[in-house]
Amino acid sequence: MANNSEAIEVLNDLILINNDRVAGYEKAYEETTDSDIRALFNNLANHSRQHVSELTAEVNKLGGEPASGTMLSGKLYRVWMDVRAAFSKDDRKTTLESSEFGEDAAQKAYESALKSEDLTPGLRDLILKQKAALRAGHDTVKRLRDAQSVLH
Repeated sequence: MANNSEAIEVLNDLILINNDRVAGYEKAYEETTDSDIRALFNNLANHSRQHVSELTAEVNKLGGEPASGTMLSGKLYRVWMDVRAAFSKDDRKTTLESSEFGEDAAQKAYESALKSEDLTPGLRDLILKQKAALRAGHDTVKRLRDAQSVLH
């Protein structure tokens, strides 16, 4: 059971990055008026809420205390997004670029989590499944951003 504390720490880091993602997409949702992007951001935030729920259940099963709040990196990401938004209100391309930046950070967090040797096969499967869902969100954001680049 000594590995539980390590596994709990890994899962809590993923809870925090998903909380960051929810907060970032809620902010981005408020900042844009494009209905297609608003729907996408709402959907991506909901995915992370589901991930947090699944990760929290696993932390509880391991006897740990689920993390709450956001990571410093997430706060920095949101501040960066705020600065970008101040210079380019309703700029679709900039909003999508900011979102892609956040998605890249989420992918790195999941890649880092998968390097842990303290995960059970079940936890590894859960993390892989969530990483794949986040990757799909990243690819959608990137596709929209690339399409926007072609238009300008």
